Amino acid sequence: MTWNVTAVLNIPVGYGDLTLGSVLAVVIIITVGVVIAKIVSMNIRKALGEKVPKNDRELLAKTVYYLIIVGAVVVALPYLNLDLSGLLVAGGILGIVIGFASQSVVSNLVSGLFLMIERPIKIGDNIGVEGINGNVEDIRVLSTVIKTYDGIYVRIPNERIFTSNITNYVHNVARRFSYTVGIRYRDDADRAVAIIKDVIWEHPFALKNPAPSVFVDNLGDNSVNLTIYIWGPSQNWWDVRTELLWKIKVALEQNGIEIPFPQRTVWFAGDPKVPVGGAGRQEQER
Repeated sequence: MTWNVTAVLNIPVGYGDLTLGSVLAVVIIITVGVVIAKIVSMNIRKALGEKVPKNDRELLAKTVYYLIIVGAVVVALPYLNLDLSGLLVAGGILGIVIGFASQSVVSNLVSGLFLMIERPIKIGDNIGVEGINGNVEDIRVLSTVIKTYDGIYVRIPNERIFTSNITNYVHNVARRFSYTVGIRYRDDADRAVAIIKDVIWEHPFALKNPAPSVFVDNLGDNSVNLTIYIWGPSQNWWDVRTELLWKIKVALEQNGIEIPFPQRTVWFAGDPKVPVGGAGRQEQER
């Protein structure tokens, strides 16, 4: 028994002029398109490497990938030999039904496109959205993936991100942080300010422009409170902040300036050291 390949490929499959050969052609074209899309997008990532920011590289690779897939589908359509007039009507009705059922999907898709165009965030940024803080792992068509500082995977729909207030902690090159340091009333505040400034200026990642600021901010119940403003690189500001706080403490103590404990002066009635009228004031305070 011999097989006639042409006859086999011309076997109708039960819908219009659609044959087994045309179905196989469509499957092959789309499969080849997917393979080519993966290879091309992979080569784009490798070719661009570190030459292009990761976010731009991923966006370009994904765009080329989907364009090749769409191109493969367009090339495959003529092999179906279908009367598209009936499909257009059915597709229109189906589209209306799907549109109502998938409004959130479309909204996420459109929001994802706007995020890619506006670029308020990019892969690798440290951001905060609706109380969720972490690093952006991926920006997808429908959602954005964030890895929190505790290492937890969080997937946020793009619509929520696009319509929310986004805090991008590393968008600007520099970021400011502050301390409040208390010293004793008997300590020299000017000398404490000078010591703190010297410590800041010696740190390699504490920025000189904008310059740090150290000043007496208020007179507290137990201490003279100094406020310290320091600018550091956004990418490693946390390390600068934690290192400088300890170095300031050590430098102040080495120069005889202490950070005081909370304290309270108590006067007892009948104490000869109490000034005239002191006991009366004490009774009033009671």
